[in-house]
Amino acid sequence: MCGIVGAVSERNIERILIEGLRRLEYRGYDSAGVAVLNTQTQLQRVRAKGKVSELEKALLLTPLQGNTGIAHTRWATHGAPAEHNAHPLMSANEFALVHNGIIENFAALREKLISLGYQFTSETDTEVVVHLLHSHFKLTPDLLTAVKNAVAELEGAYALGILSTHAPQRLIAVRQGSPLVIGKGLGENFIASDPLALFPVAQQFYYLEDNDIAEITADHIKIYADNTLVERKLHTLEINCDVVERGEYRHYMSKEIYEQPQAIAACLEGRLYKDTVLDTAFGLQAKAIFPNVRHVHLVACGTSYHAAMVARYWIESIAKLPCTVEVASEYRYRHPVVLPDTLFVCLSQSGETADTLAALRLAKSTGYLSTLVICNVPKSSLVREAEINFMTRAGIEIGVASTKAFTTQLTALFLLTIALGQHNLLSAEHEAQLIKQLHELPKLINATLALNPLIAKLATHFADKKHSLFLGRGALYPIALEGALKLKEISYIHAEGYPAGELKHGPLALVDKDMPVIAVAPNDELLEKIKSNLHEVSARGGELFIFSDNISTLNEKAPGMHVIEMPAMDPALAPIVYTIPLQLLAYHVAVLKGTDVDQPRNLAKSVTVE
Repeated sequence: MCGIVGAVSERNIERILIEGLRRLEYRGYDSAGVAVLNTQTQLQRVRAKGKVSELEKALLLTPLQGNTGIAHTRWATHGAPAEHNAHPLMSANEFALVHNGIIENFAALREKLISLGYQFTSETDTEVVVHLLHSHFKLTPDLLTAVKNAVAELEGAYALGILSTHAPQRLIAVRQGSPLVIGKGLGENFIASDPLALFPVAQQFYYLEDNDIAEITADHIKIYADNTLVERKLHTLEINCDVVERGEYRHYMSKEIYEQPQAIAACLEGRLYKDTVLDTAFGLQAKAIFPNVRHVHLVACGTSYHAAMVARYWIESIAKLPCTVEVASEYRYRHPVVLPDTLFVCLSQSGETADTLAALRLAKSTGYLSTLVICNVPKSSLVREAEINFMTRAGIEIGVASTKAFTTQLTALFLLTIALGQHNLLSAEHEAQLIKQLHELPKLINATLALNPLIAKLATHFADKKHSLFLGRGALYPIALEGALKLKEISYIHAEGYPAGELKHGPLALVDKDMPVIAVAPNDELLEKIKSNLHEVSARGGELFIFSDNISTLNEKAPGMHVIEMPAMDPALAPIVYTIPLQLLAYHVAVLKGTDVDQPRNLAKSVTVE
């Protein structure tokens, strides 16, 4: 979602701020802006609708000189994408502020501030915060005190970066429910919503916790919690800057699709011992928790929800444990009945997904046996707050449409299934067989990636299409949902995923020559069932695109039927492998349509608000 960068230094920091924004472009945004305190201690601001490149053009006309500043990429919530709604927002030319999150009581605060004589120039909730800060400073002319008093009135989730002409060479950072880090440099310090924004100027970071307020200068960092000076652990991150470059690839999404064999291998590394999964891969406490698990409750959003749906099939069929799956944004607004000895599992790629984080916090007070987070970001809020965790090790994922983060989540959930099954009804022989298949997974992914030229040709059939249907059965039904999501989010083709058995209960009415139907049909016990569903499509003139590792049973090719042969595999792993061709198909269709593959419209990489 929105991105924050701030710097206080002894050098001009305009380029540092802009480079930081560039590194946050993957999060999704619709406008950008920057504000600095110049050498005369005056606030200067430049904003632009659109990409960071538009902001750079504006800065060529109005360059900024200063060594203390803040910058922002905005994803519209309150107020349309427009320059006047872009951050930083200012009050009386004395305060400038950037904000991630949502202020829930902004309407009441706005009315109060209007009654005090403040005039609003935007429709944002953020402008309320900067005027509120100014009003408190007039009452108590100390910046840190004014910030503390102002945030005490706020309700919602927010991360703030603050500048003031009354406190030159100082940044104030505030975190409440939205991620914010402090980067420690040499004679300069920084703030950002993601450490990635600050490479290579900082490799050491403090992760702010909820209710933290930090005062930052070029040579010191002070962090307060509940008006008390506190120590936060300094983390050193070792990330090769090359991982955030596209290299030979046209798009990050393409690069990340091809990184999946290595990402899955990294996810497996050190988690297997001979023919068993190590409980301790999920945390030291897991060894005591897992033997007592009698039910599993999975909660997630978006692509992570699809991974959880696949896991339900695995957990019930392999581990023989009852499992429920739920969308995080729905979970927190009902009254779930928690069965005894239930393990609560939440999934998030970023570890900062607002709805999932709220679900975890609710679960911790609702009587679950324990809470487990499966995540790709080690220092994220979810990881810090869950009792046990599992890192997927996918590496940095820049493309908004998730690829390797999804398949490593699936791999992690397969490991979890085996780990739970060890303490239930999974035999040692079956476990050894499953682990043998896991070791083959990177090779299977590579074999599937070799189909790329063929899939690129198939994509030409979608260039003029506006709708499509994805079908799957059993554990492949969630993969059909994921395939539809990938196509719609990057090509803007309307796509729906359905259980193939539901075709005759409504969706069949949509099938004609202009509605391509994509089916995932692995060689499992449901293959014959899905074949009959595909005949229903053919009989109505629909164009079929079938991915199967048993094409011999599909050789009665009808007109308009395209069959793509997948490598042979154990059906248990089919959901992971069959994800790959659907990712490639979505990618090539999007390229043909000329959309912004890595930064699709209206979407954000990390959804940190409800």
